[in-house]
Amino acid sequence: MTPAQAQAYCTNLTKKSGSNFYYSFLFLPKARREAMYTVYAFCKAVDSAVDEPPPGSHPQEELARWRRELDAAYQGTPSLPVTISLAHHARSLGIPRVYFEELIKGVEMDLSTKRYETFEALSLYCYRVASVVGLICLHVFGTTSPRAQDYAVNLGMAFQLTNILRDLGGDAECGRVYLPQEDLARFKYREEDLLQRRYAPEFTELMKFEVGRAKDFYAKAARALSSLPASERRALTVAEIMRGVYSRILRRIEESNYQVLGDRIRLSPSHRLAVAAGVWLQSRLPSSTS
Repeated sequence: MTPAQAQAYCTNLTKKSGSNFYYSFLFLPKARREAMYTVYAFCKAVDSAVDEPPPGSHPQEELARWRRELDAAYQGTPSLPVTISLAHHARSLGIPRVYFEELIKGVEMDLSTKRYETFEALSLYCYRVASVVGLICLHVFGTTSPRAQDYAVNLGMAFQLTNILRDLGGDAECGRVYLPQEDLARFKYREEDLLQRRYAPEFTELMKFEVGRAKDFYAKAARALSSLPASERRALTVAEIMRGVYSRILRRIEESNYQVLGDRIRLSPSHRLAVAAGVWLQSRLPSSTS
């Protein structure tokens, strides 16, 4: 398979995904957009190895296969469309291999860990499955300063916490409870009630706390962004588009009075595109700082 064919595969996979991320990628220059499609395709493939392994295959076997392919990509001998494309972009953009290794470790945690006793324990999971993706994206965006890394790590935490709150009911149905057990105990909300999708005053108070925690990470990311020079802030426009989308999902959770145990809260494609366009236009306005 040629690199062009491998890129086309990654592009088509991303377009078909319906992901919140797709609309933000449209605002990147072609070469960087293609790199993001490839990064997304790799993340999706690794995630699917656990959630939807091929018939007759075990998730652990699939993750081992992706580890081998990651090795091959960095050695210049990939064999799958995703890693053929990844090898090109990782080399041209200087993306550290350790980030992809951490991502696989994070996804692997879903095989062995169904509960997290503390937020500290959950934070490692969030870092691996979300923050490291942000660190990868910095290489695509072209800015990897320490302050930009601080921004990416905090924004990744905020995104993953938002995902956890949005998907609380569906994850519980699959036997996964990401909310820290210490938080359930603090607010006296029983796991049995969560698994049976029961709303209660204790659940509302728990959710207010969890939403507040996610907001804190969005605020940390915003402070890190404001400390960057204008050129770096502009390079992070796509990440800011995603912040706009995910912060609105968090707001929807609040506005629904935390009704997250039934239908999944989501934004329509037109709403996501409107958010993206608004953030992009704002980024084009002259800045008073440099």
